Amino acid sequence: MDIAIFAKAPQPGAAKTRLIPALGAAGAARLQRRLTLNALRLATRFQASNVMLWCAPDIHHRFFRALHTRVGVTLCCQLGIHLGKRMANAFAVHGGPLLLIGTDCPAMQTGHLHTAARLLQNGHDAVFIPAEDGGYVMVGLRRPQPHLFDGIDWGSGAVMSQTRDRLNALNLRWAEPAILWDVDRPADLARLATLEGFSEYGQRNDARHGIDRP
Repeated sequence: MDIAIFAKAPQPGAAKTRLIPALGAAGAARLQRRLTLNALRLATRFQASNVMLWCAPDIHHRFFRALHTRVGVTLCCQLGIHLGKRMANAFAVHGGPLLLIGTDCPAMQTGHLHTAARLLQNGHDAVFIPAEDGGYVMVGLRRPQPHLFDGIDWGSGAVMSQTRDRLNALNLRWAEPAILWDVDRPADLARLATLEGFSEYGQRNDARHGIDRP
C-alpha cells in the first residue's frame, strides 16, 4: 500500500500561521519542519519505498530538495485551488490504492496505517481517521473518487461531517478506525509536549522563551 504526505514548505510567515502568536514566525516554521520529518519517518516505517511527498506551494524549497537528495522521497507539486482539489488530484495521479496523510498529527502510529491498509484491502472503498476538531488527519481510497471532495467547507469544523454526507451520496463503504488530534492552535502545544521529541513545547510556549531564535 503506497502512502503520500501533504506538506507545506517551512517558510516563516506562511507555515503554521495559527501558531505564530505562540511560537513566532520562525518558530512556527521550525515546528512545521519537525512535523514534516516526523510524518516522513512514520511513512517510511510503514512503507520503506513508494513514499510520495506532495509539496506546497511547489517542490523547489530547499527543505524539500534536501529530503529528495538525502532520503530519496518522490516530490510532487500540489495542484488545485483548494485542499479538496489538491487531494483529488493526488489520488487521480496515483490511480490505485493510496493512503494520504498530512503533517499535523504526530500522535499517529504505524498501527493506524496498517489498520487503514487492511480495511482497503478487505473491500472498503475509503477509510478515514477523523480529527477531534472536526476534520480528518488521514484518508485512504481504494480507487480515485473525484467527487468525494466536492462541496466541503475546508478549514471548518464541519469537514468530516460533510465528507460523511458525500460518502453516503456516492454509496461508498467506509470505515473510521480511530479518532486522533492534530497540532493546529496554541492550545495544542501542551499535548504536543507529551510526545517524544517535542517536550520543549511544554516549557516554551511563546517567542519570548526563545523558540523564535533564528
